[in-house]
Amino acid sequence: MTDKCIVLVSAPDKEIAKKIAEVLIIEKLAACVSIIPEVFSIYEWGNKIEKGDEVLMIIKTRVDVFEKLSKRITSFHPYQVPEMLSIPIERGYYKYLQWMDDVLGTRSE
Repeated sequence: MTDKCIVLVSAPDKEIAKKIAEVLIIEKLAACVSIIPEVFSIYEWGNKIEKGDEVLMIIKTRVDVFEKLSKRITSFHPYQVPEMLSIPIERGYYKYLQWMDDVLGTRSE
């Protein structure tokens, strides 16, 4: 098990996802954000079945950064309750994991 994780976050469109991604990179809360377009979601909200197109962000970061990342995303994400799921990275190519540490800098408090 590493100290890294993948955080999945959905957004209503690519432009909003790009803005979120850029903030996370600038503030060193993510090493990389991949944006997958054309995700179709079906979910219940307000006792109603909702359906619609979204985009999915795959955010590569460290576990110790998750709380700061979560607070930053919720501070300007347009959804009332944004999807934000952290998945631990058990293993990875050591040079990529080292690059993540180099990009993210020192561990957060």
